Amino acid sequence: MLYFGLKLKQIRTSRGLTQQRLADKLGITKSTISAYENSSKYPSLEILYNLAIILNVSTDYLLGLSNDKDFNIAPLTDEQIELINELIIQYTHLNNK
Repeated sequence: MLYFGLKLKQIRTSRGLTQQRLADKLGITKSTISAYENSSKYPSLEILYNLAIILNVSTDYLLGLSNDKDFNIAPLTDEQIELINELIIQYTHLNNK
């Protein structure tokens, strides 16, 4: 996870999000986002998952396992894609309350 902080900061700024705005979306503090970006702290699996959703990148990209920012849905079946879309709709609905 050597480059996690750098990748997080890069993608956050490219999405036009401040540390505070990202922290608010995640329900954590701005100082925690700063610690992630400085690589002095790493997120839980739940926060990592939510970061990927909010920033619209793969967890592999954030963790430095891939340079691909996008999700590859090619190997998924139509049923799997539909299920993922339903989860995204539910997640978005819950976050907009």
